[in-house]
Amino acid sequence: MNKQTENYYAIIMAGGVGSRFWPWSKKNLPKQFLDIFGTGQSLLQLTFERFAKIVPSQNIYIVTNETYSDLIRTQLPFIQENQIIQEPMAMNTAPCVAYSISKIHALNSKAVCIVAPSDHLILKEQKFIEIMSEGLEFGEKEDALITIGIEPNRPDTGYGYIQYKQNESKDNAFKVKTFTEKPDLELAKTFLESGDFLWNAGIFIWKAKTILQAFETHQADTYKLFKDGNKLYNTPSEKEFIQKIYPLTKSTSIDYAIMEKADNVYVIPADLGWSDLGTWKSLYETRSKTEEGNVIQGKHILHFDTTNSLVLNQEKDKLVVTNGINNLMVINTEDALMICNLDKEQEVKQIVDEVKIKFKEKFS
Repeated sequence: MNKQTENYYAIIMAGGVGSRFWPWSKKNLPKQFLDIFGTGQSLLQLTFERFAKIVPSQNIYIVTNETYSDLIRTQLPFIQENQIIQEPMAMNTAPCVAYSISKIHALNSKAVCIVAPSDHLILKEQKFIEIMSEGLEFGEKEDALITIGIEPNRPDTGYGYIQYKQNESKDNAFKVKTFTEKPDLELAKTFLESGDFLWNAGIFIWKAKTILQAFETHQADTYKLFKDGNKLYNTPSEKEFIQKIYPLTKSTSIDYAIMEKADNVYVIPADLGWSDLGTWKSLYETRSKTEEGNVIQGKHILHFDTTNSLVLNQEKDKLVVTNGINNLMVINTEDALMICNLDKEQEVKQIVDEVKIKFKEKFS
């Protein structure tokens, strides 16, 4: 067991709807609650287990839309009610972080927190544990905002990028120079060739007081809204207070609100076998494949002359047959079937938007 202290916390963000994983991931059961790999555990359960090897399990908090609180209680029945932080509405990651950090800081002013998504894949778990432990120790002694950067192995246009100063570091953390949102292919190739860019994993480590100071400096309105609740967090009055102020917060990402503006940002480069599992193609790329380059998941699937494709059948009493296809994803669920070119996986979100327009909430 790694070094654990009462001041180390993990905040798992589990409020997203995972629309790019439609039709398996739907609003009432998003991808973080699904057993994506057929292991018997959801992505959320795998993430919780991973963090329980780094911080005390009672210090792991799940922040989510209040709609999903019952799902979390079902999947993590052993956690305390106070460990579920319920957002009354989805307002992006900056308010999510401001709320959860304010709540934990009210409990423990010395808290050092990891903030991470609930639905990422980490293949190199031991390396992940080591990097997180290093980050917590660095964050405990420095007033730094730390992010984890993944060493890129291809010019991917689906990720944000972090540029760092190779000659300016403390321990294994490097001063961040720039953040760039998802680039086009040519720019992504330039980033890869330069050698000083990393993929932005959306995993952060910081002292609670350090990130709150950053909110005070760069997002003063949001800071004041949550500061007014300092005496109400972890009391019966917390929910009513949050219900009142949440609609007043600004819906923006923590990257845009804080990380791109602050001057005390550091990145720890890491090779973690990481994927954000943001799209069906990212799932396809992480799974082991047949000789024909296929990923086949589910029962009752027959495939003929099928190559470089993802075929998933969620239905136990339905047969799926493919013949003469290449580079497709065939996703069969209880109430929807999607057949789509794997290279068009970024368009699934637009497909879901169209489904909502035509069929309201019936299939989404």
